[in-house]
This record gives sequence, structure tokens and C-alpha cells, in this order.
Amino acid sequence: MPSSSSVHVPSSLWRDRDFRRLWLGQTASQLGEQTSLVVLPLFAVLTLGIGAGQLGVLRAVEQAPILLLSLLVGAWVDGRRTRTVMVVADVGRTAVLGAAAVAGLLNWLGLPALFVVVFVAGVLSVFFDLAYQISLVRLVTRHQLVRGNSALEGSRSAAQIGGPALGGTLVTLLSAPIAVAASFFAVSFLSVRRIRRTESVPQRSGHSPRLWRRVHEGLRFVAGDSLLRTVCLAAAVFQFFFSATMTGYLLFLPRELHLSGAAVGLALAATGPGALVGALLAARLPGRFGHGTVIVGAAALGDGAFLCVPASHGSSTATITVLLAANFVFGVGGQLVNVTVMAVRQAVTPHGMQGRVAATINFAGMGMTPLGSLLGGFLAQEWGLRAGLLVTAGGMLLSPVVMALSPLARLGRDLHGLAGTE
Repeated sequence: MPSSSSVHVPSSLWRDRDFRRLWLGQTASQLGEQTSLVVLPLFAVLTLGIGAGQLGVLRAVEQAPILLLSLLVGAWVDGRRTRTVMVVADVGRTAVLGAAAVAGLLNWLGLPALFVVVFVAGVLSVFFDLAYQISLVRLVTRHQLVRGNSALEGSRSAAQIGGPALGGTLVTLLSAPIAVAASFFAVSFLSVRRIRRTESVPQRSGHSPRLWRRVHEGLRFVAGDSLLRTVCLAAAVFQFFFSATMTGYLLFLPRELHLSGAAVGLALAATGPGALVGALLAARLPGRFGHGTVIVGAAALGDGAFLCVPASHGSSTATITVLLAANFVFGVGGQLVNVTVMAVRQAVTPHGMQGRVAATINFAGMGMTPLGSLLGGFLAQEWGLRAGLLVTAGGMLLSPVVMALSPLARLGRDLHGLAGTE
């Protein structure tokens, strides 16, 4: 881990130009991702008229790169300049979504082409998302990680505020909604490429282990640490059922509750303000109540709120209010968990292992999302939208149960004793 003597960072992160550029680029990238997550599935549902099974497959294809590539990308990025990785990923996503926007205008964007678009964009997002997490560790000192993570997660929250609502509105109003998502990645490129500080890339010996050996080292390190093992298991359970829930959710709101694309986007966008509140609370609550208490309590609160969704009926103001409240609470709890767990992970992990550990946890958690999407589509098709959504939303509560029964729940207010060593 870099120290204050090896990496010069001003006392305030916001006075650091390079941190601001990273923050702006990551914010634009997250806004592009959040907008795409609504625009592409809703385009398929409302314009192409696909069914529950097809939507499950589309979302699985979009998420498959996480399962297929996270471990390899994490090991590869560990020894690379993250700025270069992020810039190339932004250029690629701008190009592929720009091409999709043109194809949509010409009525050439059918379901097979959409499969290709979401898969390629997903591959590039794996590279960007792992690279920006490693970039922060190389840019700031250890004692600034919580504030840095809070700022970056806060920007992701801001993206969650605007992205879903914007995505739903774009599908309703514009003939080329995908073009707007592409423009966000272009903004990210322009910001990230201006980062000037030289990265402290870990040096390798002349006989550096091969890629698969480094992947194995990351897996072994995570498997050997009780806290990281718990994070992996809880993330896998949560992401599996959350992905299944969201597949049913994107069908339930327009087809069962008869909400418009803009209303669907508004309901999803309520997660954003909640996540922003959660990011702010994450800078204070762990130091007051303990990291373990915050992680378990926030997960139970946020995941439990989603049980209100399948209980909703009709498109009345009361229904929309319930959806907004459920998504807000889910956002608060989810972001508290995200920021606090990330701080724990980075405190436990040595500097040269950050990319591999992040990739391993990403693989264990997000790698389950394609299977979850397929399950969500299957349950919605075979059991009905409401029953399928109730089962998958209830399954999300298994994640806080896993954490409550582990050493993670007993973490106190101070993480300094967890610091990993090379």
C-alpha cells in the first residue's frame, strides 16, 4: 500500500486535480452504465416486444463477461497502468453504443445484434470497473481510502439518481436513446485521459508468474481469509437473487402494474438518492457503531425493502409512492454495505494484490448474475410475474444471514489491525 511518503496527495482530496479527474470520469462512466442498464432492456421489451425468457437471456449475455473475464482481467490489470485501461474501455464503449444507436435509427437493431452490443459493452465495463478501483488505491494513501471510496461510491449514487430515470424517459421520448449512453462514455474518456500523476504500479521480478498463476494467487489469498471468504459468499447469494429480481422487476412494472417507461425509470431512480444518503452515512456510521454491525444491519434493511414490490397493485399514486420508498431504502442499505465492505477489503489486501482480490470478489458475486437473470426469466414465465418476483426478492435476504453468522459481523470500529502485508 502506498504511503504518504511515496504518493503525494493534498490533505483534501478535492484539491487534488488527478483525483477530481478520476472522480469525474468514473461518474460519467457509471452514468453511462446505469442509463444503459435501463435503456437496452426497455428497448427490447417496448420496441422489440421480447418475452420473459428472452429478457432473461439478454440480461445474462450482458452480465456474462463478469463471470468469464473478471479473474483474468483482475490479474492482468494489477501490472498495468489503470489510466490506459480505462481510456481504452471508454473508447470501445463509445464506439459500440454509438454504432448501436445508428442501427436503431435505421431499424437494423434486432435482438441478435442487441446480444452482441450488450456483450461487448459488458466486456469493456469489466476492464473499466476493475481498473478504477485499483486506480484509487494507487492514487491516495491508506487513511484516505474510506473518503475516496465514499466519494466514488457517491458518484455512483448520483449516476443511479439520473441514470434509470433518464433511461426510461429516453426510451419513451427519443428515437435513438442509446446515443445518450454512448455520450457519457465519451465524457469519461476525456476526463480520465487527463490524469497526469505517475502510478505506483507494482514492480515484477524477471521471473514473474504467468497470468493463471497470478489468478490462482488471488483465489488462494481470498480463500485463506475468513473475512474475504464471507464477502464472496454473501456477494454471490445477493447478486444471484438480485439479478433474478431485476429481470422480473423490469417486466412486472410495465406489464403487471402498467407503468410507462418514464415511470419505470422514476421508480428505479429512487435508488439513487438513497444510495447517496448511504454513501454519506458510510463515512460516519462504521466508526460509531462498528463495521460489522453496519454491514449486517444495512443489508437486512435494504434487501428486506424489496419485498414491498411484489405486493404492489395497479398504477396509482400510492403504488408509485411505495415503489419509490422501497427503492430509496434499498439504495441506503445497499450503498452502506458497498462502501463499508470495500473499505474492509482494501484494508485486508496488500497493495500488489488489490486487482486480483477485487476481481475474485467481483467474480464470486457478479459472476452469478447471468444465472440469476436466467432464473428470473424462467420463474416469471412459468410461475407468473408476481410469484416469481416474491421468491427472488425473498432470496436476497439470505445474504445478510450469511454475514450475520460470520466473523464479518464482529468487526469493530477500527480497521488498522486488518492491514495486509506484502
